[in-house]
Amino acid sequence: MENLKITGKLVKKLEVETGTSKAGKEWQKQSFVIDTGAQYNPEICFQLFGEEKIQMLEKHKEGNTIEVLFNISSREYQGRYFHNVDAWAINPLKESAPVEEPVTDDLPF
Repeated sequence: MENLKITGKLVKKLEVETGTSKAGKEWQKQSFVIDTGAQYNPEICFQLFGEEKIQMLEKHKEGNTIEVLFNISSREYQGRYFHNVDAWAINPLKESAPVEEPVTDDLPF
């Protein structure tokens, strides 16, 4: 499968969730939301599983523009399908410098 990636503004970091699997293994995950700027449904919520991946998000601040590389998966449970959007890399993007307005004098020539 081709790598999926998208860019957008980091708008929200949700709290880290923790738990224990049926096998007795500890787990943690964190979700975050980016705004892609699309006209319809611009926000996408991604999940990060495991401490190492959660640490990737720590260096990015809300309001920063980022590129997210991710996988999409689906699983069936009792006849219904559930989808995961799992991020596996987050890259910072350089912010574009604000455009300065030209200085104009009110001179008659």
